Amino acid sequence: VQLQASGGGLVQAGGYLRLSCAVSGHPTSRRYSFGTVAWYRQAPGNGREFVADITNDGTTTYADSVKGRFTMSRDALKNMWNLQMSSLKPEDTAVYSCNVNFRGISSDWRMSSWGQGTELTVSS
Repeated sequence: VQLQASGGGLVQAGGYLRLSCAVSGHPTSRRYSFGTVAWYRQAPGNGREFVADITNDGTTTYADSVKGRFTMSRDALKNMWNLQMSSLKPEDTAVYSCNVNFRGISSDWRMSSWGQGTELTVSS
């Protein structure tokens, strides 16, 4: 299985951008489904920070710092998860990474995978 995060770039404060996390291939030969998918970010000199996640039933959770500005969604047909970001601030500057959880159907199998990061820079 491969995770591809994309969409990062340079944007001015107040602007908007969409990040995408695409899953290709299969993590196992067993029957599986997607569990929670999350976006995290890491700014220079800081630790990894939770940004948002979405469960398999579509329930979303957001960090307080992005609530009202970021929206996470899933394109089930494409196995892609998007993070629509608006009203961007310089403090949103970070490397954004997606985390995808898989779970077996009728089994206890679980797996968590990380995509490579995509960098967002918000200029003031």
